[in-house]
Amino acid sequence: MITVTRVSGATKVSDAPTYTLAIDPGPTQSAYAFIDDDCRPVDQDKCDNLALLGLLRDPDFFTNDDGTPADVAIEMVASYGMAVGAEVFETCVWIGRFDEALVGRGFPDPDLVVRMRVKLHHCRSSRATDATITQALVDRFAPGQPNRGKGTKRNPGWFYGFRADMWQAYALAVYQRDQRHGIRY
Repeated sequence: MITVTRVSGATKVSDAPTYTLAIDPGPTQSAYAFIDDDCRPVDQDKCDNLALLGLLRDPDFFTNDDGTPADVAIEMVASYGMAVGAEVFETCVWIGRFDEALVGRGFPDPDLVVRMRVKLHHCRSSRATDATITQALVDRFAPGQPNRGKGTKRNPGWFYGFRADMWQAYALAVYQRDQRHGIRY
């Protein structure tokens, strides 16, 4: 695959794949998804926030094959006029810590994306739920595959190993990649 990237106003053609990292933060655990240019999952997991912070500080974690930083998006908390609890504020602290860890490594500022944009992108509805977003991803990347595209250990599918918040991190990664490439889905 040939990728085209913008470098200081000039266009540079490269055959090295580019990657996108997305983080779905939480108060104690966060999910992340790392995808390639074809939106194929390269790595995904849900782990303790301190463990993810350690990974983000690792100089070899989530870089493109040519050593340049991957494109990064972090889901951002947004106010919709409702009262929130301590968990939301703790999540905000972790968003800041993840952002700082990436910028300190030389990454460009990560894009902070509110959930509403992801909902509208994948489902065209602000009322979309995690379940409808997951179904939209299955319909797009694994139509007709059994087990929601997960497959089996013997015959893994597109979404093999996905669980819980990894779906939402993946949805954010696909949104970010689509935005970078001007794709409206």
